[in-house]
Amino acid sequence: MQKSIHQSKAVFKGAFILTLAAIVTKILSAFYRIPFQNIVGDVGFYIYQQVYPFYGMAVVLSTTGFPVVISKLYAEQKERENDVKSRLLLFVSYLFLQIFGIICFLILYIGAEEIAGWMNDPHLAILLKVVAIVFLAFPISSLLRGYFQAIGDMVPTALSQVGEQSIRVLTIIFLSSLFMAKGYSLYIVGGGAMFGSITGSMISALVLFMFLWIRKEWKIITPVKGIFKNYKREIGSIWKALFFQGFMICISGMLMIFTQLADSLNLFSLLVANGMESELAKSVKGVFDRGQPLIQLGTVAATSMSLTLVPLITSARLASKPAELHEKIQLSLKVSIVVGVGASAGLWAIIEPTNIMLFKNHSGSSVLGVLSFVIFFTSIISTIIAIMQGLGKVWFPAFAVVLVFPLKYLLNLLLIPAFGIMGAAVSSLISLAIVTLILWVKFRKMSTGPLLGKGFLRTLLIATLSMVLLLKSYLYLTDDLFPFFEMERLGAAIQSITAVLCGGLLFLLIIIRDRIFLEEELVLFPLGSKLIHLLARKERN
Repeated sequence: MQKSIHQSKAVFKGAFILTLAAIVTKILSAFYRIPFQNIVGDVGFYIYQQVYPFYGMAVVLSTTGFPVVISKLYAEQKERENDVKSRLLLFVSYLFLQIFGIICFLILYIGAEEIAGWMNDPHLAILLKVVAIVFLAFPISSLLRGYFQAIGDMVPTALSQVGEQSIRVLTIIFLSSLFMAKGYSLYIVGGGAMFGSITGSMISALVLFMFLWIRKEWKIITPVKGIFKNYKREIGSIWKALFFQGFMICISGMLMIFTQLADSLNLFSLLVANGMESELAKSVKGVFDRGQPLIQLGTVAATSMSLTLVPLITSARLASKPAELHEKIQLSLKVSIVVGVGASAGLWAIIEPTNIMLFKNHSGSSVLGVLSFVIFFTSIISTIIAIMQGLGKVWFPAFAVVLVFPLKYLLNLLLIPAFGIMGAAVSSLISLAIVTLILWVKFRKMSTGPLLGKGFLRTLLIATLSMVLLLKSYLYLTDDLFPFFEMERLGAAIQSITAVLCGGLLFLLIIIRDRIFLEEELVLFPLGSKLIHLLARKERN
């Protein structure tokens, strides 16, 4: 019994470390885009974002599906105290990942010109070739992360993820600043920025190898004599698990990557095909891409708290505690919906000063305002997928996520010719709304009780409308405080930040006062003990 308790605590601690690392890397991934766009402008940002989805795929492959499956299989072998098969697993997994990485590299490197032609911008080929190199590096990081997670040590994985993203961001900012100062082509600048993906991958592998070397565990992937002759059945089952389970989990993590990929492949082409001059279309696509860091930051805020509850969901399922399991699922959904709605509506209300504060001008503010509601859908989708995976379901989430690419691509074909980049924004919302509905219906069938409490939607609607009215009134009253052009960005920054504080406080006050979250639920959140004081005095224990 005592051993079981210690194991549960270790699992939760490890999951918390990985979740924290994921949040830090996502914040870094969102924040660097803002100074990068300020350095290279909208056209330079367009160039970078066109190729980014391919790098994003490599990141997902090295951080989610494959490490999870390797970790699970290795832990099972160690539990059986079968050292030979444990080493076999790691070596065979590495071979599988390296072959897969080489295939991805060749497809992207050899097909770079054709893909760039599909995007209607041949100059992007050089950037695609740079990104292709990352697929050669991801297998070793993926394998070692799986190994360390299997032995219950999440620190190497967490440090490698944070180190990879930090070095990558520093490389991007340094090289883009240097190349712009030297007057290089924006495509060369974009290539320099993409080189950050290679330096980041190298640092990730180096960090993981350091842990192996220090602990003298570097021989764990050395092949066993007679491996292919004596263990054919085991090799087949390992490859099968990696191919099916690994891919399913990886695909589930590619929601926004598929959305961005659809835009990369046809948004610019459709703008040009409908009469827009090429350079203007690049700039317009770059303005549209300003939405990515905003969406990413909003989604991190919306999902960070709910995802920290997923280890509790998994442990409640394994301990066969249905009542506790349902409570944690319900709480995760409530958090993602509340924060998702608040972040989406709040960002929409203050999008113009936020746009000026972050990107120097208000270009595309109406489109970015529509895109802000992507946060709502992605927060719900991400939470439901994480819960389903915690419940042992991996196939359906992957199926739902895959649908977003053809939906988004086809809706772009229909809406962009008629409405320009506003059509692209609307197509994002429609495709994500369809995926959200599919996942919600399936998840509802899996659940045994109500997913949302009584009066939840009423309180949420009141809080959202109150916040939006306050924010719009506040912007109207403060618009004339900074009339001089040279102070426009500073004024927008002060206006945005103070608006966030005022609107967020009102939204939070209404949500907590109306008991959307109970006191025992609030204590699970960061600063939960402080949030309890917002409850009415008579409702506190």
